[in-house]
Amino acid sequence: MKKFDIPVHYRSSFITQIKNNRKTDDPRKKDFSPTVLDFGPVKFYLARHFGFCYGVENAIEIAYKTIEENPGKRIFLLSEMIHNPAVNNDLISMGVRFIMDTDGSQLVAWDEISPKDIVIIPAFGTTIEIEKKLNKLGIDPYKYDTTCPFVEKVWNRSAELGSRGYTVIIHGKHYHEETRATFSHSTKKAPSLMVRDIKEAEFLSDFILGIKTTEEFEKFFDGKYSDDFDIDKDLDKLGVVNQTTMLATETQEIADLLKEMMIKKYGIENLKEHFADTRDTLCYATNDNQDATYGLLEESADFAIVIGGYNSSNTGHIAKLCEQEISTYFISSADKIISENEIIHFDFNSNSEKITLGFLPDKYPVEILVTSGASCPDAVVESVMRRMVSLFENVKDVDAVVNEILEQV
Repeated sequence: MKKFDIPVHYRSSFITQIKNNRKTDDPRKKDFSPTVLDFGPVKFYLARHFGFCYGVENAIEIAYKTIEENPGKRIFLLSEMIHNPAVNNDLISMGVRFIMDTDGSQLVAWDEISPKDIVIIPAFGTTIEIEKKLNKLGIDPYKYDTTCPFVEKVWNRSAELGSRGYTVIIHGKHYHEETRATFSHSTKKAPSLMVRDIKEAEFLSDFILGIKTTEEFEKFFDGKYSDDFDIDKDLDKLGVVNQTTMLATETQEIADLLKEMMIKKYGIENLKEHFADTRDTLCYATNDNQDATYGLLEESADFAIVIGGYNSSNTGHIAKLCEQEISTYFISSADKIISENEIIHFDFNSNSEKITLGFLPDKYPVEILVTSGASCPDAVVESVMRRMVSLFENVKDVDAVVNEILEQV
């Protein structure tokens, strides 16, 4: 796989070494058990897969090269490059401005942008409507395009499904930049409908089987299906694709539900005429990180720390997976660990940060599961681990512990 040129300050002094050694030892990714780092009074279980994926490193490399090669020019990003505050703040500090926020609200007016300016497309991609708007402004939307190749793969598969007469069911959050982009591209080639979760898929299934009415369908999925959608004709052939950062298991659950519904309605002998197998659109990096999280959760520990941007979809899914099994602290940086008694972390119930006191148990050793999202730099993970180690006395030297691990492989 291609190696990307990303800023040194995003890299870790030891995590990359551990990752590379695990790859050498397990090239076919059959072992999802974590790496154990034992510092004496604190022990970490570091997930087999986490951190920057191919698409994120590709986007960062393009963005930094664009800045370096265009001194003096105004540089804009359509929205956040990726959902990580450290990376986005770095870009802002170098003069990059965001045209929109993550919800699509305008931050810079379109008429403020000229043909001399540079506009970078973020890793999530963008809509066809915005591509046309940029062209009208005299800006080539493809010149500085960091759209993840796996997102484009979903777009291509959607087009292929449309060419065969299938309606595209997009598993994703309708407000997310990637899902908005996928929906825009998909609707140009096929009738399309966005489904958020298994409950929405169950509603769709009930409608197709005649349990729900047309009025109920239109109200429930308002704003989530293409303009030319024919409710009476466009739900007899389906193919499922996804927002690449969604849980692969949830996408598969939705696909399986709709598949079984089609068998019930049309018979198993006619299934291929009504349901397409689209498992090949699932993002490998998202799958690896999620499988590694399941492997992590097989360990007995006191709590988990999940690191990444709070608006990161894939990181949020990992944190929720952990929360189902163990006390979990979802943090964006090492600064959130205030002391051995206090930690600031994201709470899904309130959709905001909260403070937890006395989060460290009084035991020896304290055992912690550690992982991060695909948009989180390894350097941030390292800083969190070093911060945690600093809360304990008589700990082993970090480099000595890492060397022990590397020698074992």
